Amino acid sequence: MRDRTHDEAMAETFRQDPAYALELLNSILEDGEQAELLIALRQMAKAFGGVQTVAEKANLNPTQLYRTLSEEGNPALSSLTAILKAMGFRLSVERVRAA
Repeated sequence: MRDRTHDEAMAETFRQDPAYALELLNSILEDGEQAELLIALRQMAKAFGGVQTVAEKANLNPTQLYRTLSEEGNPALSSLTAILKAMGFRLSVERVRAA
């Protein structure tokens, strides 16, 4: 039996449980860690058909998507919205209660 990488294991988890993917994205967005968000989105791209498929659904060039989700990536809001929509998600805004 071949060992799976962490990314492959996470992609399988997201495929099997899209609700978990949603919870994870919301948790990451709440914490504001862009690097974690990009890692999760790379893993989710694998889960939701691969980079080529997600790029096509998001109307992005696959090379552009690879760069956007790379460690140095800094996705524009329009790209992030398109990527999430291609995976069946969307951004939303909630009011935060003051501490």
